[in-house]
Amino acid sequence: MLPRRYRELYRTEGTLQADISGYELDLKGNPKAENYSWSVTSKINSKVCHTDFEFLLWSDIVQSSMDRGIAATFLLLARVVSIYLSTGALFRLMRLRKGPVIAALYPVFMLTLQLVLAGLVAWFVGFGFAQFTPLWLAVPIGLGVLGWLMRWFRALDNRLFAYYLLHDYAFSAQYFGANPPELEHRMQVFGDRIYAALQSDVDEVLVVGHSSGAHLGVSVLADLLRRHNIDPKGPQLGFLTLGHVVPMVSYLPKADRLRADLHFLSQQRDVTWIDVTAPGDGCTFALCDPVAVSGAATSETIWPLVISAAFTQSLSPDYYNSMKWRFFRLHFQYLCAFDRPKDYDYFQITAGPMTLAARYQGRVASPSRIVTAHSPYQSQALP
Repeated sequence: MLPRRYRELYRTEGTLQADISGYELDLKGNPKAENYSWSVTSKINSKVCHTDFEFLLWSDIVQSSMDRGIAATFLLLARVVSIYLSTGALFRLMRLRKGPVIAALYPVFMLTLQLVLAGLVAWFVGFGFAQFTPLWLAVPIGLGVLGWLMRWFRALDNRLFAYYLLHDYAFSAQYFGANPPELEHRMQVFGDRIYAALQSDVDEVLVVGHSSGAHLGVSVLADLLRRHNIDPKGPQLGFLTLGHVVPMVSYLPKADRLRADLHFLSQQRDVTWIDVTAPGDGCTFALCDPVAVSGAATSETIWPLVISAAFTQSLSPDYYNSMKWRFFRLHFQYLCAFDRPKDYDYFQITAGPMTLAARYQGRVASPSRIVTAHSPYQSQALP
């Protein structure tokens, strides 16, 4: 999703949550900022708080890989499927949670269905023309129909998301879990921005990673903490991961860097790491400890604190049922308003006066937390 859509989602859902929970939020864009950003002023329990948001843009890197043609996309699809099958990752991921694996297979099924439907229509059209025209003319007509329909399906991808999701998954899978150089550079630059914020006069620097952004956040913060010492008298450093899909990458053979980062970050006392998922979200590895299930946990591991957003409790039955089969919408619920909020409130966490550490002080991990590592790939090495 593009930065502008994240900002507008924050504006609309934050306004709704503020009305439900009885506080105030005021969002303003920063059109002159160097990076995509916005600011929020909140008033919660009579306390006024000002928060600046800065967005790590990497969808453009994925988007550049989508410029390939339709035929090349299907070759990429075959490559991604072959990687997850040949490495055994697909079956091991199924042993963790079936939901996110099924969601990951959605673009495979959708693109295959598009090709089959387009092929059937093209065959019928070509066969019809073959009844009264030469075969040398009917075949090109059929192929033309096939090409037109496939382009039409692709034009609908802003609703179907099949191409986008395929390229999103393929971005890491095609490198067997390693990061491409252009992404590594983007992450390093953003890490420098975070460190600069830690030198400023603020109470907290909070890093939020949603879905695929969770494992990128792990590596960004791990690199930062390896390079720099955090001033204990400075701003607190918080890390909030939401709806993570970490095993989709960490279960691949060349994800050594990610597993090393998970291992390192999970032992750092300079950061507070809270991981939030929900069993109602079929696109996440719900309540799977991203460090433990990746085989990166040790006796020294202290993070993350794994908790549930409890969709079935924090959303009214009517509201939850209205979204129950809208799987991708539910995957974004962590960034949205809850009509029966419990202790998880995205807007109070990101724009309120209480730090992440203070908000979850004394909180224990979910008793349903999953810690079993099924992947044989558990090596750790930095590039």
